[in-house]
Amino acid sequence: MHIEDKDFFRLRDYIKVNFGVNLEKKRTLIEGRLSNFIIKQGFENFHDYIEDIFKDKSGAKINTLMTKLTTNYTYFMREETHYNFMREVALPYWTQIIRDRDLRIWSAGCASGEEAYTTVMLLNEWFGARKKAWDTTVLATDISLKVLEMAKAGVYPEEHFDHLPKVWKDKYFAKISEESYKIKEQYAKEVVFNQFNLMGDFSRFRRKFHIIFCRNVMIYFDTPTKAALAKRFYEVLEVGGWLFIGLSETLSGIGGEFQQIAPAIYRRVR
Repeated sequence: MHIEDKDFFRLRDYIKVNFGVNLEKKRTLIEGRLSNFIIKQGFENFHDYIEDIFKDKSGAKINTLMTKLTTNYTYFMREETHYNFMREVALPYWTQIIRDRDLRIWSAGCASGEEAYTTVMLLNEWFGARKKAWDTTVLATDISLKVLEMAKAGVYPEEHFDHLPKVWKDKYFAKISEESYKIKEQYAKEVVFNQFNLMGDFSRFRRKFHIIFCRNVMIYFDTPTKAALAKRFYEVLEVGGWLFIGLSETLSGIGGEFQQIAPAIYRRVR
């Protein structure tokens, strides 16, 4: 199904202003991901579908559209080098520095929750018996209510565990069917899931974070939006805190005062 220029431009501009996502070169993606969905919804063309979206004052329909355009396949222990860095560098550093034992980690653009739950597993393994003395609750946010519901449910297919040690899968998940597993309740409680638009107001965060994950999210943003978001992340990080972005991403030339420590790992040093 083809999207006419006027409808593409209207949709492109609205999403850029409200969500920061740059669809300028994503016309083919829009058509590919939405055509069958639009037909199943009973629309004959993009124009009528887009009109319907903008008439919906609840925001639910635009939220569904954003989910379809921006959600990619993910899995546990994705980009494992970041978790190795946490284990070997970040956690040893912060446990020596933090006095109130409140370790604050944010999974920004958490999608269906694999990143946040991997972090929980790593924290449990690293702290061991000491963990009871610490608050290590992970904040996980996404713009999509649909993927947040999936994350809260905590149910995942077998193929999402390919990169996770089997002993971790057995320890942290319960098998609920032949090919699906559910995060155990005691570990699910260690993540707080909230809807949040990264173009929104960061002043809602009353305390700064020690570690922020924002991986494979900024691929949807243009350069000025990335630079502005990097500045916001910098401001809500504690001095010494780390920002992890996707291995295919970079803040080169737009990272402001961040110091690059390793591929896709940046630090606020002052």
